[in-house]
Parts: sequence; structure tokens; C-alpha cells
Amino acid sequence: MVTVLFHSTVFGPIHSRRLGVSLGVNLSPNDGKVCSFDCIYCEAGYNAQGTGTTGMPPREAVRQQLEEKLSAMVNAGEHLDVITFSGNGEPTLHPQFAEIIDDTISLRDKYFPDVKISVLSNSTRLDRDNVVNALLKVDNNILKLDSAITSTMRLIDCPVSPSFTSEEVIRQLAQIGNRCIIQTMLLRGFHNGHRIDNTTPEEINALIAAYKEIKPASVMIYSIDRATPEENLEKVSREELEEIARRISDNGITVTTA
Repeated sequence: MVTVLFHSTVFGPIHSRRLGVSLGVNLSPNDGKVCSFDCIYCEAGYNAQGTGTTGMPPREAVRQQLEEKLSAMVNAGEHLDVITFSGNGEPTLHPQFAEIIDDTISLRDKYFPDVKISVLSNSTRLDRDNVVNALLKVDNNILKLDSAITSTMRLIDCPVSPSFTSEEVIRQLAQIGNRCIIQTMLLRGFHNGHRIDNTTPEEINALIAAYKEIKPASVMIYSIDRATPEENLEKVSREELEEIARRISDNGITVTTA
């Protein structure tokens, strides 16, 4: 069974295929998962594994651990490209997310002023001004849109809120526009008896229309790279990703593949 990936608040650095040498920050519990999605492809497993016992790390603990790690890396002469908020769940669910972002910017400026700060978010908290304002402060505001068609999005992302729709999140993303990067996972397979495929012409055309409405700085498309909680999923090949990227690019959208 796929379970939580990270058992500490600050982890790495690791090499990210999208971001480079990345020092991770996990705002979820170290022994459980807290997320507003329950994605069938999530490398941290399903929400059913529980929230664990350690709870979300307090703001001061995040700041202390991050400063200790950054200081040690500077003293060792280590290279760093990015500080990335990801981990075992949705980072923007942390009640002190905005304050933690401010702390991180301050520490970055002190130890690694040229390093970028990235947040990988599932876009479910864009209805909250404090979350949006914090996201707008980081260098790489990477927001999820796996399908522009609500029925497909619900099969892939399994949002906890039954009222969450692709139409509404596209509207919210459009308000952020070129201050964000859109990240889309492409896959196909089966889950609970349902055929899932967000690579069909209908799906890609809907995504292109959404990207045009949002007008992001860029789009990242990628596919499965590690074990997933749903076993009946198929990785989209590099060749197919490149072809889909070409279609997106032909519509005037900057796109990268990973």
C-alpha cells in the first residue's frame, strides 16, 4: 500500500525533475496525510490512511527546522535551486500557511537570496484571500488543474468538497492569471469501475480553452512517475506528452513537459 512519503517537516534536498535541487517543506503531519483532494495518483497514498498523531507542525517549528537546514547547507557549500512546499498533503490547509510563507521568504533572503520558493497546491483554497495573497508572494506559484471537465476532475482528484468544480476553480485561477503556473497530470486507466482518460481530444481541447481563459505564466504537463494508490493507471509516454504539448503550444501557451 502506498503511504506517506515524508516523515519530517523539512526534507531533502532532492532532485526534482521539474524544479532542480529542491529542499522540501512538509506542512502535513509526519505520520499522516491531510488533503482536500484524494487523488488516485497521489504518491503519498489515499487519505484513508489517516491524519496520524503528530499533527501539523507549528509555525515556529517550521521556521526553526528550515533555518537549521539552510544554515547547515550554506556552511557546507551545498547548492540549492528551490525551496518547495509539498509533502504529505495540501500545504495551504495549514492554518498558519501565510505566516510560514513570510518566514520562508525572510530565511531565503538571509541564506540563499538567489533561490526560488515554490508551492505545489491543488487550487482548492483559492477562495481565501490570505492563501491567495501568500501564494502571490512566492516565485513559483504552481496550481493544479487536472481536467477542465468537472466529471473527469472528480474521478481523478476526488475532492473532499462535493461542491468543488472545474468551472469555479478555472474562474479563480483566471483572477491570478500570469502570476501562476498551471500543473496538469495526464493519465488513463480505471478506478472503481470507471474508465479514466484525460488525454482524449475532448479533454485536451477543454484544457486548452481553460488555459486560454486563465492566461498563466506557463503550463506544466506530466504523467505518473512513482507508485500510485490506484494500481490500474497507465503512464502517458514521453512521445505522447510531447505531442500534447505541441498542441497546447500551437495555441500560444507556454508549456513544458516532465
